[in-house]
Amino acid sequence: MSTPVRWLALALMSMLVWGVLALGLTAAPAGALVVEAEAGAVKVGTLPRTVDLFDGSFGFTPLEAPLENFEAFQFANPKGNPVLPSSHTYAIYWDPTDNYHGDWQESIDTYFQRMGAASGSLDTVFAVDAQYTDKADQHADYNTTFMGAYADTSPYPEEVCEDPNPLKGVTTPNFQPAQIACITDAQVRTQLKSFITNHQLQTGMGTIFYILTPPGVTVCLDKGGETGHCSDYSTPKSYENSFCSYHSDVSPTNPENGDANTILYAVIPWTAGGFADHHLPRSAQTSGYDCQDGGYDPSSKPVIEEYEKKHEKTKKQEEEEEAKTEKTHKEKEAQELQELLEGPHQQEPNQPAVDGPDGFVDTALADLIINQIAIQQQSVVTDPLLNAWQDPAGKEIVDECRNYFASGELGGSSSASDVTGAGTLYNQTIEGGRYYLNDAFSLAALELPYPGVPCLGGVSLVPEFTSPNPVAAGELVAFDGMESDLSLNWGTEYSATAKPETTYAFYKWNFGDGSPEVTGYAPGSPPGNPPTTLCEAPWRAPCASSTFHSYQYGGTYEVTLTVTDTGGNTATVTHKVTVAGPPPPTPPTPPAEGGGTGGSGGGATPGAAPQTATPGPGSPAPTTVTLPGPVASAAAVPSSLKQVSRSGLVVNYKVNEQVAGRFEVLLAAATAHSLGITGHVASELPAGTPKSLVIGQALLVTTKGGHSSVRIKFSKHIAKRLRRAKKVTLMLRLRVRNASKSPVFTTVFSTVDLHR
Repeated sequence: MSTPVRWLALALMSMLVWGVLALGLTAAPAGALVVEAEAGAVKVGTLPRTVDLFDGSFGFTPLEAPLENFEAFQFANPKGNPVLPSSHTYAIYWDPTDNYHGDWQESIDTYFQRMGAASGSLDTVFAVDAQYTDKADQHADYNTTFMGAYADTSPYPEEVCEDPNPLKGVTTPNFQPAQIACITDAQVRTQLKSFITNHQLQTGMGTIFYILTPPGVTVCLDKGGETGHCSDYSTPKSYENSFCSYHSDVSPTNPENGDANTILYAVIPWTAGGFADHHLPRSAQTSGYDCQDGGYDPSSKPVIEEYEKKHEKTKKQEEEEEAKTEKTHKEKEAQELQELLEGPHQQEPNQPAVDGPDGFVDTALADLIINQIAIQQQSVVTDPLLNAWQDPAGKEIVDECRNYFASGELGGSSSASDVTGAGTLYNQTIEGGRYYLNDAFSLAALELPYPGVPCLGGVSLVPEFTSPNPVAAGELVAFDGMESDLSLNWGTEYSATAKPETTYAFYKWNFGDGSPEVTGYAPGSPPGNPPTTLCEAPWRAPCASSTFHSYQYGGTYEVTLTVTDTGGNTATVTHKVTVAGPPPPTPPTPPAEGGGTGGSGGGATPGAAPQTATPGPGSPAPTTVTLPGPVASAAAVPSSLKQVSRSGLVVNYKVNEQVAGRFEVLLAAATAHSLGITGHVASELPAGTPKSLVIGQALLVTTKGGHSSVRIKFSKHIAKRLRRAKKVTLMLRLRVRNASKSPVFTTVFSTVDLHR
């Protein structure tokens, strides 16, 4: 057996035999709990270690058992306490020891940057959080900005806690003992407050500070030792009390709702183990899979039980078997190594193909730390002050889905490398980076049976309905919107008195024939025919998941279904319906004196240019006539602020001839000022229109009359500011001229209300 393989076998045996057998003597915590530290020092939300891959606290088939057996069904925010609609994150490496490797910091900082860049995406685990709300009508949206990282070399304070298992044998490059430490949460808070003051950083309910400590530094919530709550452990008892990470807050002036003085923070100790990190002594080169919850392929049955049985042998039995075996020592080592590699092990999806900058293949150990950051990010935005979204046992959003990494994007390999002792599974791709992150809990899955998946790695929002075959005018046509694939179809909103009330996904039908739109909630449908605004209990009125409609005239109509889920995300689908019957009547001829047709809000402003007819000899004196301007209309497609800020405003327009012109998106100056948006002031507005700024533009050039659409995109700065608003009203101005040698101008206005 080669030296690296022999080393790995010994290290794996040392860690796994003790870790699986000894820790099996006591039941590990089922999930993270909101706990009080000793002496009332601080209330924190911890993520404990666990070796129980399926601990029975939750499952994929909860409806097979009585509902009262599952605390997750009581996952709630009874008082509507605050969640975070957006966050700014700082990464602070508190490391006077210089033991936090640069390649680890690069991996972690890159992850923070990618997490921010992908804000608004439905394809990541953070999109699940948006279903959780508060009494201020805020959603815990996936809207985060990475503010950068900083290496804080301030010395650690005098130790007042006992590390259950202090790191030994670590030296500096000149072979001096390396500085290791045991620090308490109280000391972390003191240092963080000093750091914020010294660097004049902004606090409040929109900033999260991540404190990361290197190998050799243990963080405790109390005095530590065997019975303390620490990020390290040495015995089954200290393991049971240990944690992988935690979050908390400092809110001296408003502990229930937070204010500008609030400090939100998460502590991420180094709990990734030390496989392949030869800076550490061999005794410390152990796995960290118990802080990643898994280390197995979730599409197959976990092997931990079989693995435990293989090693439940007394020393005497092992000696007897060793005496009886005829295998060579080399063959036995190979067999032991194979068994160990097939057991639980950590997943490092970004393992480098070559040695890192320090010559060791330990760069991807940071992937386990990244999973802890992802867990705490979700816990902070849904429960920032530790008084919002929890179940009766104190579990937070990720705790309900410990050990679940399922995702439609599952890739990589669950097999462990014989060099690093880790696999390469991933279930999330964020801005090109691959990550293996715990699933998040979807309360909607427990309230409505379809789709009914409680642990999600992303959100589905796919509106759908099937068009009927060609029908005749006057016949009733049915549209079934319940074909749609919505993960977030149930939610909680709050009344004016902060009382929690049930809400559902919202449906809007446009039948393409100019008839009024039908809107309402799903599931549930209006009883009777024709549809009414009522619906059968227990569903929320009005209902509109399915509906009927009849067409008065023949033709081909575009039916559009727009769905907004309980996270505030919006999507649209359009299908055509063919109707046999008499054509609609010809629209009236435009008035002789030009103008245009306004959109919602009206206001066509004809700019007809006077034209002079040249008379022939003997004709009367010249007369001035007014030629009609082009006829135009424009209206924005309903959407959400999130989609508009990300993808732009889609505008449908119609013109009666060849034109050239420009679209302008206007925002009231007062609203723009409150959002921090700047731009040039719009001129030539109708009387009574408030002062407005132009925040978006697009050109329009056509070769003939007809209808189409255009997408008006906003700058990154404006898009970011728009995402912060709950609701805005935008004015759309379209000014066009025809292709005449003496062009005539027409201007039309319309408005659109956008909600988060």
